[in-house]
Amino acid sequence: MTSPLSLRHFFLALAVVAVWGTNFVVIKVALGDLPPLLFAALRFILVFLPAAVVFPRPSVFLGNLALYGILIGVGQFGLLYIAMNGLISPGIASLVIQSQVFFTIGLAAWLAGERIRIHQYLALLLATGGVALLIYHTDGTTTVGGLGLVLCAALSWAGANMAAKIGRPDNMMAYVVWSSAFAIPPLLLLSLAFDGPEAIRLAFGQMSMFSWLAVAWQAWGNTLFGYVAWGWLLARYPTTTIAPMALLVPIFGIGASTLLLGESLPSWKLAAASFVMVGLALNLLWPRLRAWLQSR
Repeated sequence: MTSPLSLRHFFLALAVVAVWGTNFVVIKVALGDLPPLLFAALRFILVFLPAAVVFPRPSVFLGNLALYGILIGVGQFGLLYIAMNGLISPGIASLVIQSQVFFTIGLAAWLAGERIRIHQYLALLLATGGVALLIYHTDGTTTVGGLGLVLCAALSWAGANMAAKIGRPDNMMAYVVWSSAFAIPPLLLLSLAFDGPEAIRLAFGQMSMFSWLAVAWQAWGNTLFGYVAWGWLLARYPTTTIAPMALLVPIFGIGASTLLLGESLPSWKLAAASFVMVGLALNLLWPRLRAWLQSR
Protein backbone atom coordinates (compact mmCIF):
# COMPACT_ATOMS: atom_id res chain seq x y z
CA MET A 1 0.00 0.00 0.00
CA THR A 2 1.28 3.46 -0.90
CA SER A 3 2.35 5.56 2.10
CA PRO A 4 0.87 9.07 2.19
CA LEU A 5 3.25 12.01 2.28
CA SER A 6 3.31 14.02 5.47
CA LEU A 7 2.44 17.68 4.93
CA ARG A 8 6.04 18.76 5.61
CA HIS A 9 7.46 16.27 3.13
CA PHE A 10 4.78 17.14 0.57
CA PHE A 11 5.96 20.76 0.64
CA LEU A 12 9.57 19.61 0.32
CA ALA A 13 8.69 17.59 -2.81
CA LEU A 14 6.69 20.55 -4.10
CA ALA A 15 9.71 22.82 -3.55
CA VAL A 16 11.90 20.47 -5.60
CA VAL A 17 9.54 20.30 -8.58
CA ALA A 18 8.99 24.07 -8.36
CA VAL A 19 12.76 24.61 -8.54
CA TRP A 20 13.08 22.19 -11.45
CA GLY A 21 10.16 23.74 -13.33
CA THR A 22 10.90 27.44 -12.83
CA ASN A 23 14.57 26.76 -13.57
CA PHE A 24 13.77 26.99 -17.29
CA VAL A 25 12.96 30.69 -16.88
CA VAL A 26 16.26 31.19 -15.04
CA ILE A 27 18.08 29.53 -17.95
CA LYS A 28 16.35 31.73 -20.50
CA VAL A 29 17.20 34.97 -18.69
CA ALA A 30 20.84 33.99 -18.03
CA LEU A 31 21.34 33.16 -21.71
CA GLY A 32 21.01 36.89 -22.36
CA ASP A 33 24.50 37.31 -20.86
CA LEU A 34 26.13 33.93 -21.44
CA PRO A 35 26.78 31.78 -24.52
CA PRO A 36 24.95 28.47 -24.01
CA LEU A 37 27.94 26.12 -23.93
CA LEU A 38 29.91 28.38 -21.59
CA PHE A 39 26.84 28.59 -19.35
CA ALA A 40 26.64 24.78 -19.24
CA ALA A 41 30.37 24.49 -18.45
CA LEU A 42 30.11 26.97 -15.57
CA ARG A 43 27.14 25.06 -14.18
CA PHE A 44 29.08 21.80 -13.96
CA ILE A 45 32.20 23.49 -12.61
CA LEU A 46 30.13 24.76 -9.67
CA VAL A 47 28.55 21.35 -9.20
CA PHE A 48 31.92 19.59 -9.05
CA LEU A 49 34.35 21.90 -7.27
CA PRO A 50 32.70 22.44 -3.87
CA ALA A 51 30.78 19.16 -3.65
CA ALA A 52 33.69 16.87 -4.59
CA VAL A 53 35.26 17.76 -1.24
CA VAL A 54 32.20 16.43 0.60
CA PHE A 55 31.28 13.41 -1.53
CA PRO A 56 33.89 10.67 -2.12
CA ARG A 57 34.23 9.33 -5.66
CA PRO A 58 31.67 6.56 -6.18
CA SER A 59 32.90 3.02 -6.71
CA VAL A 60 31.89 2.67 -10.37
CA PHE A 61 34.00 2.25 -13.50
CA LEU A 62 35.50 5.51 -14.72
CA GLY A 63 34.14 4.80 -18.20
CA ASN A 64 30.62 4.60 -16.83
CA LEU A 65 31.10 7.80 -14.81
CA ALA A 66 32.47 9.57 -17.89
CA LEU A 67 29.60 8.35 -20.07
CA TYR A 68 27.02 9.64 -17.61
CA GLY A 69 28.78 13.00 -17.28
CA ILE A 70 29.09 13.55 -21.03
CA LEU A 71 25.50 12.49 -21.74
CA ILE A 72 24.12 14.76 -19.01
CA GLY A 73 26.54 17.67 -19.47
CA VAL A 74 27.01 17.88 -23.23
CA GLY A 75 24.04 15.87 -24.45
CA GLN A 76 21.26 17.00 -22.15
CA PHE A 77 22.16 20.45 -20.87
CA GLY A 78 24.47 21.54 -23.68
CA LEU A 79 21.78 20.87 -26.30
CA LEU A 80 19.00 22.21 -24.06
CA TYR A 81 20.82 25.51 -23.51
CA ILE A 82 21.52 25.87 -27.25
CA ALA A 83 17.84 25.25 -27.99
CA MET A 84 16.69 27.75 -25.36
CA ASN A 85 18.96 30.40 -26.82
CA GLY A 86 16.16 31.65 -29.10
CA LEU A 87 14.91 28.39 -30.62
CA ILE A 88 12.29 27.27 -28.08
CA SER A 89 10.35 28.86 -25.24
CA PRO A 90 11.08 27.86 -21.63
CA GLY A 91 7.59 26.50 -21.05
CA ILE A 92 7.62 24.20 -24.08
CA ALA A 93 11.21 23.13 -23.33
CA SER A 94 10.17 22.08 -19.81
CA LEU A 95 7.42 19.97 -21.38
CA VAL A 96 9.27 18.36 -24.30
CA ILE A 97 12.31 17.40 -22.20
CA GLN A 98 10.00 15.07 -20.26
CA SER A 99 9.94 12.82 -23.34
CA GLN A 100 13.05 11.32 -21.74
CA VAL A 101 10.58 9.03 -19.96
CA PHE A 102 9.65 7.34 -23.23
CA PHE A 103 13.20 7.30 -24.56
CA THR A 104 14.26 5.60 -21.32
CA ILE A 105 11.54 2.96 -21.74
CA GLY A 106 12.65 2.36 -25.34
CA LEU A 107 16.33 2.06 -24.41
CA ALA A 108 15.51 -0.28 -21.54
CA ALA A 109 13.57 -2.50 -23.95
CA TRP A 110 16.39 -2.44 -26.50
CA LEU A 111 19.40 -2.78 -24.21
CA ALA A 112 18.01 -4.68 -21.24
CA GLY A 113 15.17 -6.61 -22.87
CA GLU A 114 12.53 -5.03 -20.65
CA ARG A 115 8.99 -5.54 -21.87
CA ILE A 116 6.96 -2.54 -23.02
CA ARG A 117 3.39 -2.66 -21.70
CA ILE A 118 0.27 -1.79 -23.64
CA HIS A 119 -0.42 1.29 -21.52
CA GLN A 120 3.12 2.51 -22.29
CA TYR A 121 2.51 2.26 -26.03
CA LEU A 122 -0.69 4.27 -25.59
CA ALA A 123 1.12 6.83 -23.41
CA LEU A 124 3.85 7.19 -26.05
CA LEU A 125 1.21 7.66 -28.77
CA LEU A 126 -0.45 10.46 -26.80
CA ALA A 127 2.83 12.23 -26.04
CA THR A 128 3.98 11.88 -29.66
CA GLY A 129 0.71 13.44 -30.77
CA GLY A 130 1.41 16.42 -28.54
CA VAL A 131 4.92 16.89 -29.94
CA ALA A 132 3.57 16.51 -33.50
CA LEU A 133 1.05 19.27 -32.77
CA LEU A 134 3.88 21.51 -31.56
CA ILE A 135 5.83 20.83 -34.76
CA TYR A 136 2.78 21.60 -36.90
CA HIS A 137 2.18 24.92 -35.12
CA THR A 138 5.75 26.14 -34.66
CA ASP A 139 5.91 29.91 -34.27
CA GLY A 140 8.57 32.48 -33.47
CA THR A 141 9.03 31.24 -29.91
CA THR A 142 9.20 27.53 -30.76
CA THR A 143 10.95 26.22 -33.87
CA VAL A 144 11.37 22.78 -35.43
CA GLY A 145 15.11 23.06 -34.78
CA GLY A 146 14.51 23.90 -31.13
CA LEU A 147 12.14 20.96 -30.71
CA GLY A 148 14.66 18.67 -32.39
CA LEU A 149 17.46 19.80 -30.08
CA VAL A 150 15.34 19.32 -26.95
CA LEU A 151 14.27 15.86 -28.14
CA CYS A 152 17.97 15.00 -28.62
CA ALA A 153 18.61 16.38 -25.12
CA ALA A 154 15.84 14.13 -23.81
CA LEU A 155 17.41 11.14 -25.60
CA SER A 156 20.76 11.97 -23.98
CA TRP A 157 19.06 12.15 -20.59
CA ALA A 158 17.54 8.72 -21.23
CA GLY A 159 20.98 7.39 -22.19
CA ALA A 160 22.35 8.77 -18.92
CA ASN A 161 19.54 7.01 -17.04
CA MET A 162 20.64 3.73 -18.62
CA ALA A 163 24.29 4.45 -17.77
CA ALA A 164 23.29 4.97 -14.13
CA LYS A 165 21.21 1.79 -14.21
CA ILE A 166 24.19 -0.18 -15.49
CA GLY A 167 26.66 1.53 -13.13
CA ARG A 168 24.41 1.04 -10.09
CA PRO A 169 26.09 3.72 -7.94
CA ASP A 170 25.63 3.33 -4.20
CA ASN A 171 25.38 7.12 -3.78
CA MET A 172 23.58 8.92 -6.59
CA MET A 173 24.60 12.38 -5.40
CA ALA A 174 28.29 11.45 -5.42
CA TYR A 175 27.74 9.91 -8.87
CA VAL A 176 26.23 13.17 -10.19
CA VAL A 177 28.97 15.31 -8.60
CA TRP A 178 31.95 13.30 -9.84
CA SER A 179 30.49 12.70 -13.30
CA SER A 180 30.39 16.50 -13.68
CA ALA A 181 34.19 16.46 -13.92
CA PHE A 182 33.87 14.66 -17.26
CA ALA A 183 31.31 17.15 -18.59
CA ILE A 184 33.50 20.22 -18.02
CA PRO A 185 36.39 19.68 -20.52
CA PRO A 186 34.23 18.93 -23.60
CA LEU A 187 31.86 21.79 -22.77
CA LEU A 188 34.77 24.24 -22.48
CA LEU A 189 36.33 22.99 -25.72
CA LEU A 190 33.01 23.20 -27.56
CA SER A 191 32.45 26.68 -26.19
CA LEU A 192 35.87 27.76 -27.49
CA ALA A 193 35.12 26.20 -30.88
CA PHE A 194 31.55 27.43 -31.39
CA ASP A 195 31.18 30.49 -29.14
CA GLY A 196 34.73 31.69 -29.76
CA PRO A 197 37.30 33.24 -27.37
CA GLU A 198 36.01 36.76 -27.99
CA ALA A 199 32.42 35.86 -27.09
CA ILE A 200 33.66 34.15 -23.92
CA ARG A 201 35.75 37.20 -22.96
CA LEU A 202 32.80 39.53 -23.56
CA ALA A 203 30.50 37.26 -21.57
CA PHE A 204 32.74 37.36 -18.50
CA GLY A 205 33.07 41.13 -18.89
CA GLN A 206 29.32 41.77 -18.98
CA MET A 207 28.02 39.12 -16.58
CA SER A 208 25.66 40.67 -14.07
CA MET A 209 25.15 39.56 -10.50
CA PHE A 210 21.95 37.87 -11.66
CA SER A 211 23.90 35.81 -14.20
CA TRP A 212 26.31 34.57 -11.56
CA LEU A 213 23.37 33.79 -9.28
CA ALA A 214 21.70 31.94 -12.16
CA VAL A 215 24.77 29.77 -12.64
CA ALA A 216 24.91 29.08 -8.90
CA TRP A 217 21.19 28.29 -8.90
CA GLN A 218 21.69 25.80 -11.73
CA ALA A 219 24.45 24.06 -9.79
CA TRP A 220 23.36 24.28 -6.18
CA GLY A 221 19.60 24.79 -6.31
CA ASN A 222 18.63 22.72 -9.32
CA THR A 223 21.25 19.96 -9.05
CA LEU A 224 22.46 19.65 -5.46
CA PHE A 225 19.31 20.66 -3.55
CA GLY A 226 17.02 18.96 -6.06
CA TYR A 227 18.88 15.65 -6.15
CA VAL A 228 19.58 15.52 -2.42
CA ALA A 229 15.99 16.32 -1.42
CA TRP A 230 14.47 14.04 -4.06
CA GLY A 231 16.79 11.17 -3.11
CA TRP A 232 16.05 11.73 0.58
CA LEU A 233 12.32 11.48 -0.09
CA LEU A 234 12.71 8.39 -2.28
CA ALA A 235 14.62 6.72 0.54
CA ARG A 236 11.72 7.27 2.94
CA TYR A 237 8.67 6.70 0.73
CA PRO A 238 7.75 4.26 -2.04
CA THR A 239 8.65 5.44 -5.54
CA THR A 240 4.95 5.38 -6.41
CA THR A 241 4.36 8.07 -3.78
CA ILE A 242 7.12 10.46 -4.89
CA ALA A 243 7.44 9.93 -8.65
CA PRO A 244 4.01 11.36 -9.61
CA MET A 245 5.08 14.74 -8.19
CA ALA A 246 7.46 15.06 -11.17
CA LEU A 247 4.39 15.58 -13.38
CA LEU A 248 4.21 19.08 -11.90
CA VAL A 249 7.57 20.12 -13.42
CA PRO A 250 6.08 21.16 -16.80
CA ILE A 251 3.20 22.88 -14.99
CA PHE A 252 5.65 25.05 -13.08
CA GLY A 253 7.73 25.53 -16.22
CA ILE A 254 4.85 26.68 -18.41
CA GLY A 255 3.30 28.73 -15.59
CA ALA A 256 6.53 30.56 -14.77
CA SER A 257 7.27 31.23 -18.42
CA THR A 258 3.76 32.64 -18.91
CA LEU A 259 3.79 34.81 -15.78
CA LEU A 260 7.39 36.03 -15.85
CA LEU A 261 8.27 36.09 -19.54
CA GLY A 262 4.86 36.59 -21.10
CA GLU A 263 4.88 33.33 -23.08
CA SER A 264 1.60 33.05 -24.97
CA LEU A 265 -0.64 30.03 -24.48
CA PRO A 266 -2.89 29.68 -27.53
CA SER A 267 -5.35 26.80 -27.63
CA TRP A 268 -3.12 24.61 -29.82
CA LYS A 269 -0.24 24.92 -27.36
CA LEU A 270 -2.51 24.01 -24.44
CA ALA A 271 -3.83 21.04 -26.42
CA ALA A 272 -0.29 19.85 -27.23
CA ALA A 273 0.71 20.22 -23.57
CA SER A 274 -2.38 18.25 -22.54
CA PHE A 275 -1.51 15.36 -24.86
CA VAL A 276 2.03 15.15 -23.49
CA MET A 277 0.94 15.49 -19.86
CA VAL A 278 -1.80 12.85 -20.21
CA GLY A 279 0.73 10.52 -21.83
CA LEU A 280 3.18 11.05 -18.97
CA ALA A 281 0.44 10.59 -16.38
CA LEU A 282 -0.83 7.40 -18.03
CA ASN A 283 2.66 5.91 -18.09
CA LEU A 284 3.30 6.78 -14.45
CA LEU A 285 -0.07 6.28 -12.82
CA TRP A 286 -1.70 3.40 -14.71
CA PRO A 287 -0.03 0.62 -12.65
CA ARG A 288 -1.32 2.27 -9.45
CA LEU A 289 -4.81 2.67 -10.90
CA ARG A 290 -4.89 -0.93 -12.11
CA ALA A 291 -3.76 -2.20 -8.70
CA TRP A 292 -6.46 -0.10 -7.03
CA LEU A 293 -9.15 -1.42 -9.39
CA GLN A 294 -8.06 -5.02 -8.79
CA SER A 295 -8.24 -4.52 -5.04
CA ARG A 296 -11.85 -3.34 -5.19
